[in-house]
Amino acid sequence: MSARKSVTILGATGSVGTSTLDLIAQAPDAFDVVALTAQNDVDGLAAAARATRAGLAVIGNEAHFGALCDALAGTDTEVAAGRGAIIEAARRGADWTMASIVGSAGLSPVMAALEGGGTVALANKEALVSAGALMTRAARESGARLLPVDSEHNAVFQCLDHQAPERVARIILTASGGPFRDWSLDAMASVTPAQAVKHPNWSMGAKISVDSATMMNKGLELIEAFHLFPVGTDRLDILVHRQSVVHSMVEYIDGSVIAQLGTPDMRTPIAYALAWPDRMETPCERLDLARIGRLDFEAADMVRFPAIAIARAAMEAGGARPAVLNAANEEAVAAFLAGRIGFLDIAAIVRDTLDRYDPPAPATLDDVFVIDREARLNAAMAMESAVA
Repeated sequence: MSARKSVTILGATGSVGTSTLDLIAQAPDAFDVVALTAQNDVDGLAAAARATRAGLAVIGNEAHFGALCDALAGTDTEVAAGRGAIIEAARRGADWTMASIVGSAGLSPVMAALEGGGTVALANKEALVSAGALMTRAARESGARLLPVDSEHNAVFQCLDHQAPERVARIILTASGGPFRDWSLDAMASVTPAQAVKHPNWSMGAKISVDSATMMNKGLELIEAFHLFPVGTDRLDILVHRQSVVHSMVEYIDGSVIAQLGTPDMRTPIAYALAWPDRMETPCERLDLARIGRLDFEAADMVRFPAIAIARAAMEAGGARPAVLNAANEEAVAAFLAGRIGFLDIAAIVRDTLDRYDPPAPATLDDVFVIDREARLNAAMAMESAVA
C-alpha cells in the first residue's frame, strides 16, 4: 500500500473490530488510528488504544468513563463516553471507518460516517436491512464509498463488473446451511440454544449463529445485496455450499460464473476492504483445494428454512418491511436464546409480526427507530399469543 490511511473502528472490541486491529498490527506503518469505540469493554478498548496510539477512545456506557480515563492515564489518547461521543467519533473524518457496532445502536454512527464522505466498511447488517435506502442516499450525496465486509457481499464486490451491472445474470450468495442443514423439521423442533450457536464452519457470536441456523442470515443478506448491488430483486439467489470455501458468485449473461474463494476467516474480507483499492498481506490460512478435495452445492430448502422466503418477501415489498423483519427477528432470537420460545418459533414470530404491523416507509433515521421500537412491541405480543 502507498500513503498512510487514517482509520476509525466503531465497535473495536467485537470480533470484527479485533480482527481489524489484528490486520492493522500487521502493517502499523500504513495506518493512523483516529478513533476507537466500544460499549462496555474498558480493558479491551484501552489496550487497543495504547497499542495503536489512537487519537480518541470512546466508551458507550458512561458509567465506565472514569475507568477508561484511569486506564489511559499518561497517554496522548483523548477519552470520551456516551452515545453522542460515539457518533462524534464517526464524524472525525477518517479516510476509512469500520462500522461494526451490532444492532440498531450502530445506525446513527454509520450515518455520521457516511455523511463525512469517506470510505465506510460495513459490518453492521442493520444499516442496510433497516435503513438501506437512507444509507445509500447519504453515501451518494456525500460521495462516500460503501465497502461490504460480510464475506458474501465482499466476495460479490470482488467479482462484480461495477461499470456494467446490466451484464450480470445473477448474484449468487452462498450459505453453509448452518448446523441443522440435514435435520428434519421434527428434529429441529427440539433444538436447544447450545446446539444452535455451534456453527460448523465459522466462529461467530450467539445471535448471528442462530441466524445462520434458521438461515435468516441469508434472508438479511439478500436485502443487503439489493442495496449494495444494482441488479434488482429477481437476480439475487442463494445456494447452499457446505464447505464455506466459495463465498459467493456472480453469473454473467454469457454464462460465465466468477467466484471468490478462500478459507473461512473474516480477516480476508476485512483486509480487502481495509486495503482497497490495493491488497495487503494477511496471516490467514491459505486455501488448499487439493486437501479439501471437493466442493458441494445444493438448493436451499424453503420448507425447513422458511426465513429465507419471509425475508425475500420483505425485500420485494420494500418500505418499512425489512426494518420490521429485522426487529422482529432480533426479538425472537433473544427469546429463543433465553429459553422462552422454540427454535421453529423464530420464523413464525417474524411472520406474525409482519402480519400485525405494516407502517409507512421511513423518511428519516428517526422514523427507522420508531419502526424498530414498534416492531419489537408487536413481536412481543406475537410471542405472548404463541405461548398462551
